[in-house]
Amino acid sequence: MTNKNTKKFRRQLNGKNSLRWLWIILAAAVAVVLILAALYQIPAIQNRAYFYVAKARARVQYFFRPPGEKAFNPSGQGTLMPEVAATLTAMAPTPTPTQVETVTATPHPTRQATFTPTITFSPTPTSTPIPRAMTLTGIKYERQLFNNCGPTNLAMLLSYWGWEGDQHVVEKVIKPLKEDRNVMPYEMLEYVNTQTSLTGVVRYGGNIDLVKKLVAAGFPVLIERGYMNAKEGWMGHYGIITTYDDVVQKVRIPDSFLGDIALPYDLVSMYWNQFDGIYLVIYPYEREEEVINILGPQWDADYNLRYALEQTADRISTLEDRELFFAWYSRGNILIEMKDYAGAAEAYDKAFAVYEKIPTTDRPWRVFWYQTGPFFAYFYTARYHDVLNLANYVLDITPEDAIPETWVWRGRANKMLGNWPAAESDFRKALEWHPEWWVAESELINMGLTP
Repeated sequence: MTNKNTKKFRRQLNGKNSLRWLWIILAAAVAVVLILAALYQIPAIQNRAYFYVAKARARVQYFFRPPGEKAFNPSGQGTLMPEVAATLTAMAPTPTPTQVETVTATPHPTRQATFTPTITFSPTPTSTPIPRAMTLTGIKYERQLFNNCGPTNLAMLLSYWGWEGDQHVVEKVIKPLKEDRNVMPYEMLEYVNTQTSLTGVVRYGGNIDLVKKLVAAGFPVLIERGYMNAKEGWMGHYGIITTYDDVVQKVRIPDSFLGDIALPYDLVSMYWNQFDGIYLVIYPYEREEEVINILGPQWDADYNLRYALEQTADRISTLEDRELFFAWYSRGNILIEMKDYAGAAEAYDKAFAVYEKIPTTDRPWRVFWYQTGPFFAYFYTARYHDVLNLANYVLDITPEDAIPETWVWRGRANKMLGNWPAAESDFRKALEWHPEWWVAESELINMGLTP
């Protein structure tokens, strides 16, 4: 064989070998992909992988578009909707909460026809002192999955009363998609009332003294509070208070993310106030009278709101910077619950004015995931452009637009502004993140559309 032919043969052989190695590499790559896909079907691996992917995606966005650098500026344009104005005119002025001699409270309607207590109690402090320290046991601790503190803490709280489910059981109902950013306290209470044999109550303006009374009586307290993460900044978080100790002035929380932690009374109060002092207590129906007597006048929902509103006024007069923002924001939230949309809109306007002055690294921009009061206030005062702009702002600073509440409010604003195609798209987007959600479905039905 000549040298020329030899070289030609070697080239052919090398080409065949290269092609063979290419096929081997491709086959190996396909095999790896198939193996990874199969492994991803395992729930534990899937959740862990989602955690890292979501975290990486968020950090990339935060790097290029720091969410704290932006601020929402309401226009203040709009007028009170006629039906809302008529309602407010008919309402009597809200008095400052005062101590009353007696309060008559009617407990929740029960599914047990034989249990319909109505009791009268005195709001004066009990003469029986509570212990200086108390620890409740019996909660089945569970480590939360990514972005799943709501279902996890509710499952843990239910376990105290003998419920045998876990976060997976709860999230199927109140948080069907893991991307959903938040679960509201009222959603938790609805789950308790509809999916279990227990009941509960959500109130505002909670404090350490009330927590101690409840824990001492055997009722753990679920609170929503702020939390500062060194890398991620401010965020909302649920926790169950199971222990208090007056000697060291601390409570203990079996935290679904941080593990068992002890927090000083004053620090708990500060972070708790960032969420209006909201709390959830659940209990068997037969122990409702105990809860009523512990809460005293706070059992009455109207009294509780007036009381919580007064607390926001005290905070506004003494705080500054970020905590002043939260105080004004809480005032807006409470006024929303009282159906005073005009007053709430004014409070939120002042909150946003303070927000602009907060250093960008300290701005609690995630608050809009958890507390949607400004949407209510601006919508029901006909400030539809503010609703639309706020929704766009929230979606813009969020790594994943998995906030169905925001999509619904954007849809409502677009509808009122005459952009029905955009409204339909928004409502359907909400359903993508919260399938079969009756709120979004009803909006589509009201437009004459099929969900």
